[in-house]
Amino acid sequence: MPEREVVPVSGEIRLGQFLKLANLIDSGAEAKGVLADGVVLVNDEAETRRGRQLVRGDVVALRDGRSAEVG
Repeated sequence: MPEREVVPVSGEIRLGQFLKLANLIDSGAEAKGVLADGVVLVNDEAETRRGRQLVRGDVVALRDGRSAEVG
């Protein structure tokens, strides 16, 4: 299993923004689709809200195994 990348953020960040910042998706527009498809997990729980507020230590993963931690 690949090592999880810790992506540093300053201040607050929402899930849709973090997916792009962490290179888990190619574009911000793609966030809506992957969230609607139910392939995004936050701390091992399915998440569909693009505007979900993330905090340091949250782990965002896609069902294909890629993941990143809010740092």
